[in-house]
Amino acid sequence: MVLLILGLVLFLGIHSVSIVSADGRNRLAGQMGEGPWKGLYSLVSLAGFALIVVGYGAAREAPVLLYTLPSGFKHLAALLMLPVFVLLLAAYLPGRIQRAARHPMLLAVKLWALAHLLANGTLADVLLFGGFLAWAVVDRISVKRRAAAGQLRAGPALPGGRANDAIALVGGLGIYVLFVVWAHAWLVGVRPFG
Repeated sequence: MVLLILGLVLFLGIHSVSIVSADGRNRLAGQMGEGPWKGLYSLVSLAGFALIVVGYGAAREAPVLLYTLPSGFKHLAALLMLPVFVLLLAAYLPGRIQRAARHPMLLAVKLWALAHLLANGTLADVLLFGGFLAWAVVDRISVKRRAAAGQLRAGPALPGGRANDAIALVGGLGIYVLFVVWAHAWLVGVRPFG
């Protein structure tokens, strides 16, 4: 469990620099240089992710059950997961989906985490998915605050259009099916539908 917690602290911590200080990311990048900052960010993120994977895997060997929801919640979880991959793709493909969701990556993380909390009730699940859900909620509030204060960095503007929405929708649903049928069992060792 210690590795899982350490991984969450590293991964979510480095992703929270802008939450803690609106200018934090820009100040650090300015002091270190853009390249070294991105390198440090990537290394800490990768180390945190690796610790999360190893720690979560180890915690699953001796699960501590906190709650069990009725089996119908697994169907609700599957339904909540439907838009997740669409939103992940829409985060990088400007179009109506991206505009409607405003922050599709954060919405995808919230839905993914909530769905998994509805389907799983061990201590490791609550730490992992609850941690990501809490982070995404706090980050969304922070983004709103920073946008109102004019402190958000604008990324490169990509052309938007209906084709991007179609790619996000078809591609996202295709990835969802791939995960349900094969990838989730291969990556996590659990079949979402038994």
